[in-house]
Amino acid sequence: MLKIIDGKRYNTETAELVADWSNQYPPSDFNYCEESLYQTKKGAWFIHGEGGALSKYATPSGNNAMGGGADITPISEHSARQWLEAHQCITELEEYFP
Repeated sequence: MLKIIDGKRYNTETAELVADWSNQYPPSDFNYCEESLYQTKKGAWFIHGEGGALSKYATPSGNNAMGGGADITPISEHSARQWLEAHQCITELEEYFP
């Protein structure tokens, strides 16, 4: 996924995947949610997330309905560390925040 936010390019194809997290629901479930933490070549951090109709990534789907969706959210270095801590990504914490 590619998105430009405030003049900066965030691309899941060219950034380094640091860690993944999933709530373990199947993609067909309305509650499904999956996030991936990335770092760009210039050191910027972002989260690519996707989810079902009841997730925080839900999108309007006409006639007051919601459907699944995906988005990219830039985050600070501090927030990246907090995300890794919250998801118990110990190896990645030690590698990126020694």
